Amino acid sequence: MSTLSEQTKQIVKETAPVLAEHGETITTHFYKRMFEQHPELLNIFNQTNQKQGKQPRALANTVYAAAVHIDNLEAILPAVKQIAHKHRSLNIKPEHYPIVGENLLAAIKEVLHEAPHIDEVVEAWGEAYGVIADVFIQVEKEMYHEAELAPGGWEGFREFTIEKKERESDVITSFYLKPVDGGKIASFKPGQYISIQAHVEGSEYTHMRQYSLSDAPNENYYRISVKKEEGLPDHAPGVVSNDLHDYKNEGDTILITAPAGDFVLNEETDRPVVFISGGVGITPLMSMFNTLIRTESKREISFIHAARSGDYHAMDEHVAGISNAQENVNYAVCYDSPTPTDLKKAHLKKKGHIDEGFLNSMIKNKEADYYFCGPTLFMKEVFKILKGWDVSDDHIHFEFFGPKGNIE
Repeated sequence: MSTLSEQTKQIVKETAPVLAEHGETITTHFYKRMFEQHPELLNIFNQTNQKQGKQPRALANTVYAAAVHIDNLEAILPAVKQIAHKHRSLNIKPEHYPIVGENLLAAIKEVLHEAPHIDEVVEAWGEAYGVIADVFIQVEKEMYHEAELAPGGWEGFREFTIEKKERESDVITSFYLKPVDGGKIASFKPGQYISIQAHVEGSEYTHMRQYSLSDAPNENYYRISVKKEEGLPDHAPGVVSNDLHDYKNEGDTILITAPAGDFVLNEETDRPVVFISGGVGITPLMSMFNTLIRTESKREISFIHAARSGDYHAMDEHVAGISNAQENVNYAVCYDSPTPTDLKKAHLKKKGHIDEGFLNSMIKNKEADYYFCGPTLFMKEVFKILKGWDVSDDHIHFEFFGPKGNIE
């Protein structure tokens, strides 16, 4: 890892609070500037996250974290690896980093042009960016290498056929994907995702979206389970998901990258495991759950799911059937607006939202590993409850759909 002069480190640390204060303004300006000069990058970056401010916010947080740990960049390696998984999945390459650096530094200077010694500050941040970028490039290089050398693995995009399209609920459909070339497919860790490159009619640029794999690893297919959104314009949330639902049929082909992601099931323990999902957040947890079932794990499993109603709940019968058949599986759901049919379900334990009282009554052994995924507010509430129970960070695992957000 390259080193920085003490003077550069000092300038970066002293100006970090200023950049944090103006972080989102700088990064928003950065993306606007970069896309104007390099519109081809619109084929890679998620424009929905740009419009909603998620991507600028995530980048601002990453830049600030790097500044805070500028004396010891190894401390941010876990965060680097999480982002690097997404970069590898999106096919981000070393040649993209100079473009990002040039425009980020220009954005800092243009937003903070009246700040004292701005040229000196930008020069120091330029040196720091070079070191930080090198960390990302090296980590991602290893990931590309691993993806390509893995049995059935590949680099870049590979063409897959939609072998089967299966309705799971009123809003969620599963897509079973097999490689067009008939070759082997790379295995994956339960909880990982793939990226789809979509050419949506009416869109000038391609769209890249990541979808969790929703079944246990196997040698024959990948499965993703996708939620449909209603009444959304181009670049709105769900534009690719809706394209899959409305225009992709069995026999059609799509381009995907090899599985990636660090939100994965720890299979090297016999601790009880608790899955807590909201809506389509069930998808990565279903991969973990099916893995434990297929490997005949004897771990104590609690699966807790929240949805609007049974009409919106995917894979309910599958989990309920296993729960009824296996003593080590405890299953409970809560619905905001249960239907008369829902009220007959033995595993419907609550009407309304998941709260501490409900979780407390459903989880028999709190000395467990917790995995949760769903809407941001849902995850924040679950995290708050678990921290209130003094569950250690080592046993709390979660994933945001999209750029990493703040869980607290």
